[in-house]
Amino acid sequence: MTEIDLIIKNSRELLTLSSSYREESGLGIIRNGAIAVKEGRIFWIGNTDEIPGDYVLGLGGREIDATGKVVMPGLIDSHTHLIFAGSRENEFEQRIQGFSYLEIAGKGGGILSTVEATRKASSDELFFLGKRRLDRILSKGVTTLEAKSGYGLSLHDEIKILKTMRALQEVHPVRIVPTFLGAHTIPREFKHDRAHYIDLLTQEMIPRIAQEGLAEFCDVFCEEKAFTLVESKKILETGIKYGLKPKIHADQLNPGGGAELAAEVGAFSADHLEYVSREGIKKIAEKKVTAVLLPGASFFLCMKKYPPARDMIEQGVAVSLATDLNPGSSMTESLPLMMTMGCTLYQMVPKEVIQGTTIHAARSMGRENEIGSLEVGKQADILCLDIPNYRYLPYHFGVDHTEIVMKKGRIVYQRPT
Repeated sequence: MTEIDLIIKNSRELLTLSSSYREESGLGIIRNGAIAVKEGRIFWIGNTDEIPGDYVLGLGGREIDATGKVVMPGLIDSHTHLIFAGSRENEFEQRIQGFSYLEIAGKGGGILSTVEATRKASSDELFFLGKRRLDRILSKGVTTLEAKSGYGLSLHDEIKILKTMRALQEVHPVRIVPTFLGAHTIPREFKHDRAHYIDLLTQEMIPRIAQEGLAEFCDVFCEEKAFTLVESKKILETGIKYGLKPKIHADQLNPGGGAELAAEVGAFSADHLEYVSREGIKKIAEKKVTAVLLPGASFFLCMKKYPPARDMIEQGVAVSLATDLNPGSSMTESLPLMMTMGCTLYQMVPKEVIQGTTIHAARSMGRENEIGSLEVGKQADILCLDIPNYRYLPYHFGVDHTEIVMKKGRIVYQRPT
């Protein structure tokens, strides 16, 4: 007999996201699918009628009947700014009245207003706010997210943010992948001495954060009003020198060559990309840089230009979607809503937005061999959704379809009945 910790069976559609199960949708669907989990990993997967007869539930094991439900990998949010204090609903109103994002920033709003609030907040307050956000994120079906710092912009406050992420990871089931974004913008105290701040980033902050193991990635906001191409390259190469993998905010507000820089430094992802050039698309395709697109920001900022998602997909770029959770340009924890926006704003089809929030999102963090699909040996991060088929997920928007969330084979969220 083989003892199993968890068996899920009778699912209407089991989305494996695995190339091992080839069929029309491209999602690796098994009808009447089943999964067996042992010690937090997928032990067996196939048709319910083919579950091996010697499988038995061990002590404390559980069987889930997913009749009529869709089962799929846990969602992955590949770009968030999880830890911050304060809110910016006043700026939301100003944008409605016609002020641009850059005009608001020029009047003292924008990122720096959140930096001020975050610096004033205690670690306990940031922990409380972060946990509330994580709870909402989990209820949407997200089991892993990438979280960027960037609202401290000093050694002390960036470390405070990253240590808050570490503390949350000890108590919350959602896996947090930490990214250092000290190069979010130039803080007020260095407004007239940006070279000094870049020295602080490259000579003190990056070495210290790498030494303490507080981040896995190093990111930079490469933009006309933030950091130039030359500055961004220096910051990312310094991160690489100290073992921090590169990511980049690229070509969001202006065409600036950010995608080309992402390809040059071997970035895991280039994010935003509203103004990406044709050459930039070609280069990130060649270098297998994942494009992380943020429809919440496009929507919330009322942007008239969207990233050319279809062109990227057709040229072989792996496209991920993320919330960009932050208080200024995308105040939302709903990744399923981003999937709907990916369809309506970017003309992505349902299978593509599902890939973009599972296997492609995992790839943007270098975790495609661990999560993002349901395959034997992979971590058992699994969702059970109360929907009739996969196309229904982005179609019926604004409600929660998540019934059960499992992290490493353990139920960590169950929708109240």
